[in-house]
Amino acid sequence: MSAARNPIAHALWTVGVSQAEIREERVPTPAPGEVTIRTLESGISRGTEALVFAGRVPQSEWGRMRCPFQAGDFPFPVKYGYAAVGMIEDGPPERLGQRVFCLHPHQTRFTVPAAAVIPVPDAVPTRRAVLAAQIETALNASWDAAPRIGDRIAVVGGGAIGCLTAWLCARLPGTEVTLIDLDPSRATVVTALGVAFASEAAAPRDCDLVFHASGTAEGLGLAISLAGFEAEIIELSWYGDAAVTVPLGGAFHSQRLSLRASQVGAIAPARRARWSHARRLSLALSLAADPRLDVLVAASTPFDHLPEALPAILGRPGALFHRVTYETEYR
Repeated sequence: MSAARNPIAHALWTVGVSQAEIREERVPTPAPGEVTIRTLESGISRGTEALVFAGRVPQSEWGRMRCPFQAGDFPFPVKYGYAAVGMIEDGPPERLGQRVFCLHPHQTRFTVPAAAVIPVPDAVPTRRAVLAAQIETALNASWDAAPRIGDRIAVVGGGAIGCLTAWLCARLPGTEVTLIDLDPSRATVVTALGVAFASEAAAPRDCDLVFHASGTAEGLGLAISLAGFEAEIIELSWYGDAAVTVPLGGAFHSQRLSLRASQVGAIAPARRARWSHARRLSLALSLAADPRLDVLVAASTPFDHLPEALPAILGRPGALFHRVTYETEYR
């Protein structure tokens, strides 16, 4: 064990619709098999955290949508989040100073089982390591969809998950991957990831595989329209308590299309027998070594500014990933 550390931490809590506050918490001294982490950065998963912040997690999903180390209950007050990178400051001597990723809410320091943290490879800077949970989601989606060499693939929605899914698929030889988004300024980000960008009017048709990640019914309708004969549409958006109209008329039946959900909570069936969640997350962290991903992590906010900044951060539809930095008075 290391020398005694500050036992007081500060954590972000959502306490009402679009209302957050920072609360003090006592950090337990790690027991055998545990470690205490000092957070360096965390990441905001816009899609899910925006629904939590707005109180839009349906009651039927309160149990299934709990994140690891969540405190409180839906709808409020709740401590939520699942992308933290930090340094082990207390625990087994051989692990002190190790940089690790943990699926933990936004908090300055915390104590968790050592098995819950994954070492960050030396080649991955902290600013990119916070993307691990989003990369893991895109990775699982690619496993669910099983793209093949030479496929024509469309991704509708240029948020972090859409961009990462397109980036992964474009690494497969011979694929033609196009990301479609309503915001033309997203083209700069997408092309930096090695992916083609298109407006709705210029989107490729007759695709072998389509991913939908826009979080809108209109985007889902577009995704269905881009699919070729007997193609599959993989739905990555989660709509919370919103009712969504799905256009299953038109060519949906004559084209024999399939619409299927992909969600990161369960490992894709084709990998489930051999892959653990820890192994999948470790792979996601290693993939973050690609420097092209820096375009997704440019925006950041200091932790102590989060309560007043969150409404704007989470209120921008289609905005990219947002980092939280911890060089604050709470050290």
